[in-house]
Amino acid sequence: MDWLNYHHLFYFWTVVREGSIAAACRKLLLSPATISAQLRELEDALGEKLFKRVGRNLAPTEFGRLAARYADEIFGLGQEFMDVAKGRTLETSLRFRLGVDDVLPKLVIARVLEAAFRLPQAIRLVCIEGTQAQLLPQLAVHDLDLVLSDAPPDPSIKVRTFSHLLGESGLTVCAVPALARSLRRGFPASLDGAPALLPTPNTSLRRALDGWFESVGVRPRIIAEFEDLALLNACGHRGAGFFAVPDAVADEITSGEGVQTVGRMGKTREHLYAISVERRVKHPAAVALVENAGAVLRGAHAARRVGKLGRERR
Repeated sequence: MDWLNYHHLFYFWTVVREGSIAAACRKLLLSPATISAQLRELEDALGEKLFKRVGRNLAPTEFGRLAARYADEIFGLGQEFMDVAKGRTLETSLRFRLGVDDVLPKLVIARVLEAAFRLPQAIRLVCIEGTQAQLLPQLAVHDLDLVLSDAPPDPSIKVRTFSHLLGESGLTVCAVPALARSLRRGFPASLDGAPALLPTPNTSLRRALDGWFESVGVRPRIIAEFEDLALLNACGHRGAGFFAVPDAVADEITSGEGVQTVGRMGKTREHLYAISVERRVKHPAAVALVENAGAVLRGAHAARRVGKLGRERR
C-alpha cells in the first residue's frame, strides 16, 4: 500500500489556503526552504506537479486543485473527529460545493437551496459564484459538485458535462409605486420609452426580455445594465427604472412598500439548469435541490421529482 505523508499534505494545504509560501511560512512558523522541500517531496511521491508559476506567484495546477479538495475533506474530517473525541459534536456534515452562475436571481437560488438544508444529514455548503467559463472547469476537475446556471453549457467551453433543465418561471415587471402606477395604465405599451434597468446582453434573461419587448412593440429607455441582479434590484428599489423579476419571487419582492407589480410578461420565461459531470446527480444535497427547483420556480411549496432529465454535451 502506498502511504501518504500527511505532514507534507498539510503544508501543501496551508500554502493553498494562505495563498503563498511566504504566508504559509508565517502561519506555520517555518522557513521557505523547509516548506519548499516538503512540497517537492509530496510532488515526487504523487508523481504530479501541484503548482505552476503565474507571473511571480504560484497557482495550483489542475491536479493541485484536486489535491486541495481532498485535503479539505481529509483535514475537515480530522477536525470533526477531534470534536467528537472531545464530546463537542456527534454529527458529521457532508460537504457540498455548489457553483452558481452570477446572473441568477439570488432569492430564487436561496429558495432552491432550502431543500438541502432540510436534509436529515447535516450539510456544509460551499457556494462559489462566477461565470460558466469560471465554474465549468472547476466542475470538470471535481472542485464543484454541481453548477446552477440560466442556460445549458456554452459550447465554446470545452468541458464534457450533462445539463438538466430544472424548471422555468414567468417574469413580472416591477417598479417603485409612482412609476408603477404610471406604467400600469396601458401596459405593456406604456413601457415604450420608459426607464428600464436590464441585465447585460450576455445573459439569457436579457435575450428573453429583448425578445418580449420586440414582440409587444416597445423600446424602453435603458438607464443601466447589470451583471449583478441583486444590484439591479437594489437600484430598482431606489426608483431608477422598472425591472423584471421571476414570478417565483415577485410576491416576496413586492410584499413591502418599496416596489409594486406593473404587469406580467406573458409567455416569457427564465430557465434554471443544473450542470453536472454525471448523467444523474448523486450527491444527496444536489438531488434535494434538483427535486425542489421545479416547485420553487412555479411558486409552489411542495417539491416534485424532476425525473430523468439530462442532455450530454461532448
